[in-house]
Amino acid sequence: MGLLFTRRGTDPSLPKADRGAGDFNDFGYDLVARRKSVKIVLAASDPHQDELRDLAAQRGVELRTAISPRSIEQERVDAEIPVRLFADRRVSGVVGTVPRGLESIVDETLRRLEDRGDAPRIPVRIVSKGGSYRVELLMGAVR
Repeated sequence: MGLLFTRRGTDPSLPKADRGAGDFNDFGYDLVARRKSVKIVLAASDPHQDELRDLAAQRGVELRTAISPRSIEQERVDAEIPVRLFADRRVSGVVGTVPRGLESIVDETLRRLEDRGDAPRIPVRIVSKGGSYRVELLMGAVR
């Protein structure tokens, strides 16, 4: 039974290398990351490689998510969560989406940050993998 819901971010409509990654087991019952090293890799980043290349070229700029909260209607239909990034004072275009099945973790993290008076932003890192840029949400950094 433990393996039933462990594989997340497997949207078969996306290319295998662009489906994102994350493991529900890396999060506790309260949807808080169990370790500081926990991350989620965004899905659907292939169409946004130019934007990611520009963001990755900016040295010394702290990158954080700019995610709009989902409306009740969007939650009802389980809509994708598009992710933009704050780079200094600029907001990027969409750079990917939260992998399927991990939306509740990101939603809860943003709510938790807001409830404790912090900006609802998750730190990110852009990595180059296999010639493509990928965005890692550093979930363990906002435990």
